[in-house]
This record gives sequence, structure tokens and C-alpha cells, in this order.
Amino acid sequence: MTGFADRHIGTGAHDQRHMLRAVGAGAVEELMADAVPEAIHESGAPAGLPVAASEQEVLERLHGLAAMNTVRTSMIGQGYYDTHTPAVIQRNVLENPAWYTAYTPYQPEISQGRLEALLNFQTMVIDLTGLGVAGASMLDEGTAAAEAMLLARRATKRGGPRSRFLVDADTFAQTKAVLRTRAAGVGIEIVETDLSAGVAPEQLDGVFGVLVQLPGASGRVPSRGALEELVAAVHERDALVVVAADLLASTLLASPGELGADVAVGTTQRFGVPMGFGGPHAGYLSVHPGLERQLPGRLVGVSRDADGAPALRLALQTREQHIRRERATSNICTAQVLLAVMASMYAVYHGPEGLRAIAEGVHAKACRLAYALREIGVSLAHEHVFDTLELVVPGRAEDVRRAALEENITVWVEDADRLRVSVDEASTDTDVADLLGAVARALGTTPGPLAPESPGSALPPDMVRTSPYLTHPVFSTYRSETAMMRYLRRLADKDYALDRGMIPLGSCTMKLNAATEMAAVTWPGFARIHPFAPAEDVAGYLRLVADLESWLGTATGYDAVTLQPNAGSQGELAGLLAIKGYLAARGEAERDVCLIPASAHGTNAASAVLAGLRVVVVGTDPSGNVDLEDLRGKVTEHGDRLACIMITYPSTHGVYEEDVREVCAAVHDAGGQVYIDGANLNALLGHARPGRFGGDVSHLNLHKTFCIPHGGGGPGVGPVAAREHLAPFLPGHPLAQTPQRADGAISSAAFGSPSILPISWAYMALMGGTGLRRATEAAVLAANYVAARLEEHYPVLYRGTSGRVAHECILDLRPLKAATGITVDDVAKRLIDYGFHAPTMSFPVAGTLMVEPTESEDLAELDRFCDAMIAIRAEADKVAAGTWPKDDNPLVHAPHTAECLTGEWTHPYTRAEAVYPVPGLVEGKYWAPVRRVDGAYGDRNLVCACPPVGNFEAAPAR
Repeated sequence: MTGFADRHIGTGAHDQRHMLRAVGAGAVEELMADAVPEAIHESGAPAGLPVAASEQEVLERLHGLAAMNTVRTSMIGQGYYDTHTPAVIQRNVLENPAWYTAYTPYQPEISQGRLEALLNFQTMVIDLTGLGVAGASMLDEGTAAAEAMLLARRATKRGGPRSRFLVDADTFAQTKAVLRTRAAGVGIEIVETDLSAGVAPEQLDGVFGVLVQLPGASGRVPSRGALEELVAAVHERDALVVVAADLLASTLLASPGELGADVAVGTTQRFGVPMGFGGPHAGYLSVHPGLERQLPGRLVGVSRDADGAPALRLALQTREQHIRRERATSNICTAQVLLAVMASMYAVYHGPEGLRAIAEGVHAKACRLAYALREIGVSLAHEHVFDTLELVVPGRAEDVRRAALEENITVWVEDADRLRVSVDEASTDTDVADLLGAVARALGTTPGPLAPESPGSALPPDMVRTSPYLTHPVFSTYRSETAMMRYLRRLADKDYALDRGMIPLGSCTMKLNAATEMAAVTWPGFARIHPFAPAEDVAGYLRLVADLESWLGTATGYDAVTLQPNAGSQGELAGLLAIKGYLAARGEAERDVCLIPASAHGTNAASAVLAGLRVVVVGTDPSGNVDLEDLRGKVTEHGDRLACIMITYPSTHGVYEEDVREVCAAVHDAGGQVYIDGANLNALLGHARPGRFGGDVSHLNLHKTFCIPHGGGGPGVGPVAAREHLAPFLPGHPLAQTPQRADGAISSAAFGSPSILPISWAYMALMGGTGLRRATEAAVLAANYVAARLEEHYPVLYRGTSGRVAHECILDLRPLKAATGITVDDVAKRLIDYGFHAPTMSFPVAGTLMVEPTESEDLAELDRFCDAMIAIRAEADKVAAGTWPKDDNPLVHAPHTAECLTGEWTHPYTRAEAVYPVPGLVEGKYWAPVRRVDGAYGDRNLVCACPPVGNFEAAPAR
């Protein structure tokens, strides 16, 4: 019988025999023995991993875990709210592989659909926050607030250096926790202050920014006059104001921009994205014009293609902070694209009138509840609220909580005397009446009937919004389900994702995201759980988390694992902060030097900077390995200041370095720690464990090695695994349901992005230890096969001492450019005409392509890619021979659209050569929707919101 591993791994035994002959190996075991250094190679998968189960068994076990969670009516609020995901969005986005298997849109010509959806997201945020520029999503609200804090510090230049950041006491607890963690690493002092009565001049001494929650965590909505007075006082001191704004409330309340704020942050979770025990959700960050080059993360902008037609792409990419390595001011290199698409489509589906109606319905229920509570003698802390009420019940908060639980309702207990209740889109009149009854019963009184109509607004009169929003036609055109379904299909058809073909991106591991793994994500037992629900209500989640932490620890050879980081970059930061915490506890806080090889990914250096470490670059030798002589020199030079080294294994050059144990020993002997980046773990599972060959800590990428889909640029999960001595310094959370330290939060939710953890849990349960080992072997074989087939046409830049590559290989296109003038960009764009997503361009070496085929591709697809690359080489040779001019050939004009074929054709190559360069492309051909995009034009003419429809209508014919 065929097991799951046989379906996950694309090449069967017959195909692998053919591939082994091509690479000159007699068996897979021989290939792995050649490739993996003997000093770290293990003979079998480690004990402690699950035994492979069938798909039906895994689904049944997941149903059992979901059943252990209790789905209640959540009135906890505090930044997380129940919501209705429109079925047309759930089915056509969240559950659609055309959306969830796509990669980050670095190749804009094949990403126009999700770029348009992200532009809708940015426009939605811009309109609702009243600020001029918004990014393409952040990891969560807490991270967005932390990034806004850092932005405020670097944008505040006058008045000398300042290090204090004021945070309103009425801010969500999880946001304050993340701010404290992120501030400590870079020497910022968080000053928590009650801003309800304004701010005194002396409180602003040394302050570069102030954060205010709107509405507050207690539900309070201040008057506009009070907020404008606060903003004026802060601006008087040349500091910036950050408003953490609820976007649903912003449909009724004056926007942050109208109040004078410089930056707005928050979450879009309540726009149709399930709570999911805390994530993933798309955070947002918007700024006033002039601060756009300070924005962390990604920004979608409007440009034009080679024919002058409008086209979208990631704008100002040189501004992406992680690219700047040790000069970085942020380590964010990803976003929450899939969730941002859902939130944006929620706004497209409902439109401004629909969103306002939802907000008015929520507010009306809160007002009716407030009136009824006052009628039974309950004191409320605030008169002006949107959706949250703070009940003042001296000494009775716990009694009320228990009474509400008897009605299947959960609430937020602030302290013994106060509790908070929030209503949301999913709250019904019955829910509100049941909550009212529970409160009355706990307080020994009898409630009257809930008023059928709202007794009036509880918003401050001067805070009522009068400005328009979501006026672009996209937010009013697709109101019927038919129209919405077709719009989503039209966008998806513009893009290239794994459902079309291989995405051979090096260092990205674009492998199969199996349907069985994805199935549980939308089940109510996982999706409708509040992150701060009582521990007894989340037993299934806690069991799943414990299983996954144990399995990941076993697979990597580490003693402790945390799943809290919700991106690889945040995992890096958490691991480095654990090292700093450990060194400080040993009295060695002066150790602040982080060694990083020149070949490392930019996020390594960026994360080190954000952890408060000094980056020292270590050279690489001609073979691409860490230069041991240079390393030893740097270790000696920095001696007792050495904190750690960050290495990636296998290296970013795609080889297993023979001397990895020596590298680790050199740092350990000097008193430093070893951080092993887990980006390339897909080449190690079942064969070597970083925690056993010298690593002290690693971050892993569940969105690479463990099958969480990339979602077009997020979500991701970046767990941190560590040896026992670092375990006490891994991230904690003040609101976790399990025993852990209260500080060190790196994400808003204690378990990061729990609703997608069932994907990786299912993958490991389905594959088992033996299957994971087989997957590694198949991935390494595929990369060596590609290298063997293409070596004659493109030099393979690096190989190990045995002549093998790891799970990826770097093809050197610099000789091609020297001989023909054809660039790596030309080859990448020409691959689109052949029906492929390009490999990783110019990383880690400029002028190269890094190819990672993964274990999931079958031999036919591997050969199709190799055939395309060989054919492209032949086309380049025609340019070199003069058959085609250097400035007029199918490579420099790639990609070709269907529309470009319809006009006059003056090129020296035929239409067929342009779009059907190899046999077999006619059926099922992918057509790029735009020609090559002009990024420089878009950066010179920056537009980061939906342009007027007329811009597209006036596009020149192609």
C-alpha cells in the first residue's frame, strides 16, 4: 500500500535509480554518505519521532484534539474578536492553493493578482487610518507597535538623542509585553503612563514617541479634544504620536490621521480572519507621507511595464531594512500576505456601507448592554465606548466570570474588582442577554429585558467620523457572490503558484502543502478559540503544541522548543535574545560581538542589530565555506567580547561544510555561543541534528521544512530550539496558559500563530521519522540531479569536498553574461515564458541563480526545468553568434504576454519562438499578465494605493 510519504515525495524508486545514475551514485545512502560530513552524519532517524500514520488516522487524531478545545462565546476582546469569514473568501482564498502556495511577489510579472489584493489592503488601511502610506501587512499588532517605536526613534532627529517611549497604560497587555522585549535589546526605556488626563511637559523629557490605544484596552474612547491636545503636546517636543487603532471602530471614529497622529498600527483580524488561538493575523502599519522610506517590511506600489501599461511591484525594495544587513533598523523580511488578502477582500465584499453597518451593529449591542447593566446597578468605568465595557464590581469579578462561564461565555478579568466584556460581529442578542443574566445572578439581582433598540450612541460627539473611506470602485463593485468569486478567480489566474508548477527558489523550500495537512485550519475547534481563553478550554491546542515542541526538539537534537515566534526573523531575534539573557545571567553582559559569515542572509545581521549586538563579518574561502583562518583571527581579536556566531547549515552556498564542528568549537572555546540558522533544515532532517553537532540554539522555519504554505509572503512560523542552558531565556508571555516566564514576549500571542500549527503537526505525524529522512534524501538527490544536468551549460559555483551539493545548487550566470550580454534578470524573466517561476536571483552571490527543487517534484518536472534552462542557454548562444541582436531577442524582451502578439510584429524571432519556445507549452500555458516591470519608474513616481480606474483605461495598447 502507498503511504503518505510516497505521495509527498515526487520521485519514486524507478525515477531515483535514473537520477542516481546521472549523478554517479549507486544508491541514495551512498549519495548522502558522500554529501554529509561523516563527523555529523547519523545512521538513522532519531528515536522519539512519531511512527508514520495514514491520512485518515491523522485526521481522526486532529478531530480528537479539536474536540478537546471548548468553543464558547468569546467576550474577552483585548484585540481578538469573533468574526464571520464570508464563505466565498474562505473557499476561494484561504482554502485555495492558487493563493496559499504562492511565494513572496519578488517576481512581479507573475504576481499581479496578489499584488493587486495587497494594494487593496494598503488602500483600506490608508483610508481607515487617514494616513498617506501603508505597508503590505505586519506580523501582528504587537510587532507593528514595536516597529512603529523603532521608526519613531530613527525619524526623530532634532533635539539630540532620546531613548524614552511613552506607552499609555490603557494599551493591550500583549502589546506592552512585546514593546518591553523589543525595547530592551536596543536600549529604549518604556515608560508606561496613564494618559487619560493628558501629559505634563516634564513627562516628555527625553521622549521620542508616544503610543495611544484607540479605543483603549478598557474600552475607553477619549474625546477628540483630549487627543488633539495630547498630539499637540507631543509634537511640540518634536516627538511622534503612534495610535494603535481598531479598524472596525475607525469606520465610526475620527481616524488617527485626522487626530494628527504620525503613525497608526493595529491588526486586521476582525476583518474576517478567525481568532485561531492568536494567529496568524495581518497587522498593519501606516504613516504620514514623508515617512514611507522608514517603513519596515514590504510596500506595494504602482509602476508600468515595458509597454507602458500599469503594473504593480514591491516598491522601494532597497529600503527593505533586512537587505541593509548590519546597517538595518528592522529585521522584518516577510508579512502576512494570505491573511492580508482575506482582510482586504472582507472590505471589498462588504464595502464601506457594509463595514459601517457591522460597526454600528456592534456598537448598538454594546450600548444596549451598558444601559441594561446600569439598570441593575452595575457601575461602568467609562461613559464613552465602542464595543468594550469595563464593569466595576468590587471583589466580585471572579464571581461574574464563573457565572458567565455557566452561560458558555468567556470574559476578561482585569483584577478582583474589574472585568471587561466585548461584543463583536458574531455576538447575538441572545449572547448579550445571557451575559446580562450572568452578571445579575452573580451580583444577586434580577435583570430586566434587553432593550430592542440602542438607547443612543456612546461615542464622544466630537469623535464621530464624517470623512469618507473606501471610495475606490474596487470596494463597491463586487457585492454579489458571483462577482466576488469571479474577481478572486481573475486575480488568482494572473499568478504563478505551486498549483501550476515547480517554484525552484533556493533557500525557500517551496515543497508540497498537502490537502490533508491543511484540512484542520478552518475547523471551529481550532479557528474559533480566543488566545486568552481559560486553560481548561484549550487542552487540545496545548497537547498539539506539546507534541510539536517535543518532535521538533527530537528532530533537531535540542532540549527545549518555543513556538511563539511568528516568522523566521522573529525566531532569529528570540534566539539571540536568549543568548544575551544567558550571558547576562553569567555576569558576561559585556559580550556583544556577533560573528556572521559574509554569505549569510541579511536577516541574520539585522536580527543581531535589533538584539543589541555588534556585527563582525567573517570571510568565506574560495569554496564558499567559512574561512577558518579568518574566523580564528576574529575570535582572537574579540576574545572576551565575543557573544556568538550565526551560521547557516548547510551553508547558503548550498554545501555541507566539512569543518562545522571546528567552527563551533572555536567559538565555544572562546566562551561564545553558536546560533545555527535552520533555513536549510530540509537538507538535515533524519541525517544530522544541529543541537548535536555544536549548535546552542536554532530557529526553524515551519513554512519551509514543515509544510506550512508560504501564502504569497506569509504566514510563517519560526520556532526556536535550544540546548538546556538557554531554555530559561526563551520567550515567555504574561498571558500564556502554560507555566512559563512572564517576560520576553516576541509575538502578541503566547503561541504565535497556533491555528496553522496543525499543518506541521500533521506533516510530522504523516511522515514519521523514516519518512522525514527519506524526504531529505529525495531533496538532496533532486538538487544533485539538477546540478549534474545543468553543469555543462551553467557552472555550479560551489560543491562540497566530495563534489556533491546539498539540497540546492548555485548556477553561475556571470560567464553567460560575459559571453552573450544576457543577464540573470533576462534568464529569470525568460523562464516565465517557459512556464516557470525563476530560482532565487543573485543571492548569496550576484549574477547567479540558486535552485532548490525540493523532494516534492517528480522527475518529469525536474527534467522540464532542466530542459528549459538548457534551451535558454541555446537562445543566449544565438545572441552571442549574432543570430539575434543583443537588444532585440526573446530573452531581453521576456516575458511575452498574449496581448503583445496581437500588434505589429517586427522582432527577428517569431511569435511562436516568443511564447512557445519548447514543445508541450501549448496546452495549459501560463501567460504573464504584464511585460517586464519597470521598478525604477515606480520608485520615482511612488503610488502605494489603488490608482484611479482611468489609469488602466488609458493604458496604451500592447
